[in-house]
Amino acid sequence: MPATSDLVLLHGGGPGVDAASNWASVRPRFAGGFRCLAPDLLGFGSQIAGTGGLKGPQAWALARAGQVVDLLDQHGLDRVHVVGNSAAGGAAALALLSVAPDRVDRAVVMGGAGTGPPPPAVPFYDNPTRKSMRATLGRLVADESVHEELLDELTGLRLRQALRPGAEPAFRSMFADGAGGPPPVDLTKIANPVLALHGERDRVSPVEVSQRLVDALPHGRLQVVAGAGHWIHVDRPDEFCSLVEEFLNA
Repeated sequence: MPATSDLVLLHGGGPGVDAASNWASVRPRFAGGFRCLAPDLLGFGSQIAGTGGLKGPQAWALARAGQVVDLLDQHGLDRVHVVGNSAAGGAAALALLSVAPDRVDRAVVMGGAGTGPPPPAVPFYDNPTRKSMRATLGRLVADESVHEELLDELTGLRLRQALRPGAEPAFRSMFADGAGGPPPVDLTKIANPVLALHGERDRVSPVEVSQRLVDALPHGRLQVVAGAGHWIHVDRPDEFCSLVEEFLNA
């Protein structure tokens, strides 16, 4: 099938995240070569209401995959490229490749795509303060001193969004025990080409998580980005865009 010029950007899963702020550093460049869609994923931003029945990371990933399929249908798009960030967008991208592979041409996933071990505690909500949010965001970049203004700005935005009604129970349910829910995606059956990007200085998820991911994928490839943290698109936006564009246009 011919390559597509439509690109769906699926944001990460930190507390208070939304699509607009997550992709602000790179969406203008992508918009020069692709028709971009960047939805708020279920459980975040404008999509918190009506998600009360979901529990566990696999259930959320599959629900978000269904959300993307519905979005493609609404826009009359048969086939798209996908970029998925970390444990929300990355996991949703892998679920989409599993349940609707014919709707995706190529996929890029970031930071392990939620395939590593869960965090030892639910981020932010056990201590929902501005200081806690700032610390949570600071771990996502390689060097906080380079991004102090951005991190301070995002702290205010994401603190407000994380404290909206319904945001906390939705977020906590993403980390809940999913026993009895849907099984994990079978990575060995994903036939689409997948590029896994991982920051060399990622403080959230080690590079080994993405290595194991690509080892399981039949057509997976790992690219470690030197000097970048978990937010590759913030630490190294030009290199990130070049790697994604080169892969999607191959």
